[in-house]
Amino acid sequence: MEKSRKGPIIFSTIKPFAGLKESLKIGRSEVLDQVRNSNIRGRGGAGFPTGVKWNLTATATDNKKYVICNADEGEPGTFKDRVLLGEYAKLVFEGMVICAFAVGADEGILYLRGEYISFLPELDKTLNQMRKDNLLGENILSKKGFNFDIKIRLGVGAYVCGEETSLIESLEGHRGEPRNKPPFPTNTGFNGHPTVINNVETFAAIAHVVLKGATWFKSFGTDKSSGSKLISVSGDCRKPGVYEIPFGTTLKKVLKMVDAKDTKAVQVGGASGTCVSKKDFKRMIAFEDLSTGGSIIIFNQKRNLLDVAENFLNFFAEESCGQCTPCREGIPVLIEKLKKIKNIKATKGDIEDIFSLAETMQLASKCGLGQTASDALISILNSFKKEYTLAKS
Repeated sequence: MEKSRKGPIIFSTIKPFAGLKESLKIGRSEVLDQVRNSNIRGRGGAGFPTGVKWNLTATATDNKKYVICNADEGEPGTFKDRVLLGEYAKLVFEGMVICAFAVGADEGILYLRGEYISFLPELDKTLNQMRKDNLLGENILSKKGFNFDIKIRLGVGAYVCGEETSLIESLEGHRGEPRNKPPFPTNTGFNGHPTVINNVETFAAIAHVVLKGATWFKSFGTDKSSGSKLISVSGDCRKPGVYEIPFGTTLKKVLKMVDAKDTKAVQVGGASGTCVSKKDFKRMIAFEDLSTGGSIIIFNQKRNLLDVAENFLNFFAEESCGQCTPCREGIPVLIEKLKKIKNIKATKGDIEDIFSLAETMQLASKCGLGQTASDALISILNSFKKEYTLAKS
């Protein structure tokens, strides 16, 4: 695994808890302004503006509010949050404390992926040290009335709990299933109270935003995608690992950076993402182009992309919560049609059926799992037509 993780923001040098101290100095309103003006968007993949989410929670009328860190890193090919939790836990927790100060929350939860249970002792140790240093607890850093603490709750390996309302359901002791929206968590979240839910990487960036300012943060990236992005690169390359890149970086540059040779395709965004062909390697990692929670999987010319698509669909069939019909019934049909393609028994009508079903799933599924389950297959059928042959009619 590549050890060099140089980057302009998260992997740059910052004094521990300097961002928190600056937050207490400038006040809640200014923290909210900095986060909003930085145009930072959620790094978990959905890309919702962080400043909007924080402001909605801050202005909600309730005497109980929560801050939740979504550390349920379950997207295939994504492992950058694991690096942050293992090596930059203080930075993540600091972001949560800053958020609590800004929105008026007094309780925080780190929802930790069940497979990351080995991180638990060290994370607890970090939290206990923060309590001793008055960085958690009552009157944090002598700020009267600023009371906030963090506890860790473990998930049980359900992919769908990466969706924020499913995560809340899980925390409340229910089956992990997505809720109908509205209401949204910023108004009616954990236990019915206003709740901010952000990804590990988002919280890790916050101290930098507050300490160095919105203008500095926006000096990286593009007009519509400010800052940087952590990417987890795996597959057919010589230097896999976690890299921090400015938004706007092209796939071509990423491939050169990780020393990938003879590349046929790049899966951007994990199993729920898009399979990009060589002619589109000039496209860039950005919310307005190739949006990703962090997963970059590289396939060389020896890989069968239909096998890749089938592997992803089998994953979604296993992970679907089964609550809504388009997802529950649609994915098995896609798998059946794909097998016909692989066995050269599919007709033009089968391809049309796949596209029609995919559109229905995208429009009618309740959460992102069903809405994006067909994306890899559709992009492969569109961009890699040489990968399959239709049956003779």
